[in-house]
Amino acid sequence: MRVHDRGDQIAREEESLSAQAAKSSRTRGRDMPEEEDFLRPCYQRDRDRILHCKSFRRLANKTQVFLAPEGDHYRTRLTHTLEVAQIARTISRALGLNEDLTEAIALGHDLGHTPFGHCGERALSRAMAHYRGIDPESEQGRYLFRHNKQSVRLVEFLEKDGRGLNLTWEVRDGIFCHTGSQRAQTLEGRVVACADRIAYVCHDIDDAERAGLLTENDLPQRPRELLGDSSSERIDVMVRDICAGSAAAGDIRMSDDVWGAMMELRSFLFESLYTKGDAKEEEPKATRMIELLFDHLVNHLDEVPEEYLKHDSDHPDVQVADYVSGMTDRYAVRVFEDLMVPRSWKGVMARGR
Repeated sequence: MRVHDRGDQIAREEESLSAQAAKSSRTRGRDMPEEEDFLRPCYQRDRDRILHCKSFRRLANKTQVFLAPEGDHYRTRLTHTLEVAQIARTISRALGLNEDLTEAIALGHDLGHTPFGHCGERALSRAMAHYRGIDPESEQGRYLFRHNKQSVRLVEFLEKDGRGLNLTWEVRDGIFCHTGSQRAQTLEGRVVACADRIAYVCHDIDDAERAGLLTENDLPQRPRELLGDSSSERIDVMVRDICAGSAAAGDIRMSDDVWGAMMELRSFLFESLYTKGDAKEEEPKATRMIELLFDHLVNHLDEVPEEYLKHDSDHPDVQVADYVSGMTDRYAVRVFEDLMVPRSWKGVMARGR
């Protein structure tokens, strides 16, 4: 037995990975050059840095879809992230792509998510728009705060007391381009974008069924016929389809039929779960909480921790958004109570009177 150092692993990448894979030896590098690790190639180091950072740990207590769910088995932002990483690695391994890069992007893709899921994201955008005098319903107002941009901001500036994680360009590109119309420059980044959609469509259905909000019979018939009648069946069909379509196309592709079926399920979830229904009944409270926290803190910057004031001193709304977006659901509630609820009333509430 011998130690396989970084050079051995890079040589293995050259020998075993697809010609289209992102190789460690050809990275566009880091913003700040640094000495290479003896054992780990660059993307493996990036994966490890993300895994050990504070933002990653906070994902365990951030909402995926259900706010304050009663039960131990609903997805959090952390379990969603791990499921995305598993699906993405399966696809990358089958296609001969770089699994370390794929996993790094997957583990980092949601680091910038707010407390209370996408409703927290929308609330922060609205609050920042009001602060800047922008119509919150305009396109500019709706997208002032985006979790993919915040994820990159975290790894570039906010983590490690303002020094950032100094990740490679390919990882940051994949994190930024995992959502919306952006297209990652690496195949590994495109794999993560597909895996993210597969994971949340399948697992949000699973959570909704567990909550008694949906049954399999409520789902559109065509996607059920094409993709199957359980989360595991649907994931398997979509992963196999991506692998086959991508191998044939030389790019990351789903067949038109399977893509259409997935998007039909996604549309159904938006109509039946994401924007209305019992799963969203607590959203107005969470939205108002985020807006009130922002409004208070932007006028009392002395109450914002120093680590969030090291950047963008000319933009207090950005500094406050950095702080609020990093909160877990529980911490946001605690800070709100400390700021807004008289101490005597907190004691009454704790006693349930």
